[in-house]
Amino acid sequence: MAKQKNKKLRAIPGVDTLLEAMNDCPLPRPLIVATIRTELAALRKGSEVPDPEAITESIRQRIDGLALSRLQPVINGTGVVVHTNLGRAPIAPPTNAGYTNLEIDLATGRRGKRAAYVEQCLAELCVAEAATVVNNCAAALVLILRQFTAAKKEVIISRGELVQIGGGFRIPEILETSDATLREVGTTNRTSLDDYAKAIGADTGLLLKVHRSNFFMDGFVAAPDRRELATLARKKRVPFVEDLGSGVLVPTEDWADGHHEATPREVLKAGADLVCFSGDKLLGGPQTGIIAGKARHIAALKKHPFFRALRCDKLILTALQTAAETYLHGEGDTLPLNEALQAEPAALKRRANKLAKALTGYPVAVSVSEGESQVGGGALPQSNLPSITLDLVPNESSLKEFAERLRCAGTPVIGVIGGQRFRLDLRTIFPGQDQALLHSIKETLS
Repeated sequence: MAKQKNKKLRAIPGVDTLLEAMNDCPLPRPLIVATIRTELAALRKGSEVPDPEAITESIRQRIDGLALSRLQPVINGTGVVVHTNLGRAPIAPPTNAGYTNLEIDLATGRRGKRAAYVEQCLAELCVAEAATVVNNCAAALVLILRQFTAAKKEVIISRGELVQIGGGFRIPEILETSDATLREVGTTNRTSLDDYAKAIGADTGLLLKVHRSNFFMDGFVAAPDRRELATLARKKRVPFVEDLGSGVLVPTEDWADGHHEATPREVLKAGADLVCFSGDKLLGGPQTGIIAGKARHIAALKKHPFFRALRCDKLILTALQTAAETYLHGEGDTLPLNEALQAEPAALKRRANKLAKALTGYPVAVSVSEGESQVGGGALPQSNLPSITLDLVPNESSLKEFAERLRCAGTPVIGVIGGQRFRLDLRTIFPGQDQALLHSIKETLS
C-alpha cells in the first residue's frame, strides 16, 4: 500500500516543472507558486493522480480565474448606470501621483487638517454650515448614532423605513451596531406625525428618517413631511437626521420620468440638523459617506474617537475633490455618471448603428433595438430611462457561452441575455469604449 502511494506521489509534477509551464502568466510569481502548491496539496490527498497535462490545465484554470478577479476596467453593457457590482458610479481615476499635501498647511509648513478643502466644497454644495466625509454612508450613519446616542440610547424611526440595502445589510442591524435602541413607530405603509410625537421621551437621542432608496410604496401610504419632522424635533429638543441614501446634487426631473429626488440642500433647508448620503451613487464620485449640516454637530463627529477609523485616504479624497469642484464650476453634466444618465437615445442609436455595421461579415446576427436603462444603486427605482441596445446572436455558440467568453475578453464586457439575444445597452457604454467593445466582440467571435 505504501509503495503504491509513493508511486502515486512520484507521478505528480514538481513545482518548478509546473512553474515553467506557466511562464506566460502575467500574475506575480508568488501568487502562481501558491496556486500550484494548493493544487498539488489537493492531489496528494486524493486517491487518483491525473496525467501531467490534466494537472497543468487544472492549475492554468485556477490561475486564469485568479487573474480575472484582479481589479480592471470593464465595459458595462447592462443598462444599469449605478451598478453596484461594477463599482457603482463611473469616475475618472484620481490624477494626484506621488506625495500630496494631505495633512500639511502649505502656507505655514505646519501640520494641516485632512480633507479641509474637500469639506468646504461639500458644505458649499449642500448649502450647509459644515460638512465632513467618511468611507461610506453606512459608516456615516454609525458615526452619527454613536455620537447622538452616547447618553440617550433611543433612535426613533418609522417601520416603513427599516430597509435592507445591497449585500444583505439591513438598517436595523447597522443601527444596533452602534449600541443604539430602536424605537419603531407607525406601520409599514402608514406613519403619522403623532406616532413620532408620542414616542419621543426622556431617553430619545435621535429622530431618524431613512430614504427608502431601492424601492417605493404606492397606494394606501402616508408619512409626515421632513419639514414637519424637523419642527417636531426642534420643539422636543431632539436632533433630527436624515439618511438620504443616493444624494443627488442636480435636478432629476428632466431624465427620470419627471420624478424629483430630494437633494441634501433641500433636506437641510427643511430643517434637518444633519444629512448623510453616498458619494458613489448619484453624486458621481468615489465610495464615501458625506455628512453635512450644523457646524457644532460636524465638529463633535470629527472629535469622536471612532472618526479616525472611518476616515478616507488621499486617493478617495482626490477623486471626491474632482467631483465636487466639477459641480462647483457648474460642469456637473460632464461627469461620467451624468453623461450616462442624460444621454439622448438618438445619439445612442447612431453609435449602435455604427457598431452593428462594423460587425458585418462576422458569425453573429446583429440588430439595434429600443430598450430601457435603470438608474441602479438603490436610486430612483420607479424611473426607467429610454435607451438603445445592440443585440447579438452568435452563430457558433450559445448565448450563455458567448456571454462567458465576453466576460473573459481582453477588455471584459458585461451584458444581459434577454429575448433570446445578448443585449448591450449603449447608455452605460461610453463613446470612448466603442473601439474596445468591437475588439472584444471580434476577439470572442474569432
